[in-house]
Amino acid sequence: MPAVADPAMRRSGPTTASTRKTAALVGVLFLTATTAFIFADMLIGGVLSRPDFLTGASSDTGSLATGASLLAGQFGVVGIAVLLFPLLKRHGESLALAHVGFRVAELAASLFYLAVPLVVIELGAGVRDGTIDASASTTLGALVQAQHGVATLLIYLVTTAAGMCMAVLLYRSRLIPRPIAILGLVTYPALLAGCLLDLFNVVDMTQGVGLLALAPGTVFEVILPIWLFVKGFAFPAQD
Repeated sequence: MPAVADPAMRRSGPTTASTRKTAALVGVLFLTATTAFIFADMLIGGVLSRPDFLTGASSDTGSLATGASLLAGQFGVVGIAVLLFPLLKRHGESLALAHVGFRVAELAASLFYLAVPLVVIELGAGVRDGTIDASASTTLGALVQAQHGVATLLIYLVTTAAGMCMAVLLYRSRLIPRPIAILGLVTYPALLAGCLLDLFNVVDMTQGVGLLALAPGTVFEVILPIWLFVKGFAFPAQD
């Protein structure tokens, strides 16, 4: 009679070819979305940080357009949830569905953010050709900066919700090593705490101490894709 494989071996053995490809694709989407947003926010935030930036926005069109284009990487967050759903649903279908829903909400928040550079380009063109009074640029600029702040906070909030669903399911399923999953479980509450403190004007998550709330997420969203590239997923524990 053929020997029965030890359950521990089934849990830690190599992944199938299809699961290995899924792991690599999830890793690509994670790195793409994270890196693209970081660089997009650097470009867009750099323009918005200048005094009376609308009067010189026409010279910043390249930076703004590049930032807007990079935000297309945020479409990948929905792909992450869709690819993970078949692997995670047996460990909590409701949470897996919630993960998909929150990733869609994250994309919607990213589209709201996308409006910021596009509005700046249009308003800057209006100030340049005189269809918008230059004296109104300061007021309009303050409104755009407010939209940028709100959009960024919305992205962080829905990322927190989506990330917590994912981290809990990854911890339950043992698809990745427990230490990485635990880092995910620490990452998103820290991000939520930062968002709440920002809401009450205790910290600013774009600078200073507020950046500490982003640190665990930066580490997690780099380590996780690298692990998926190198090792892929482990087989879920068999019932």
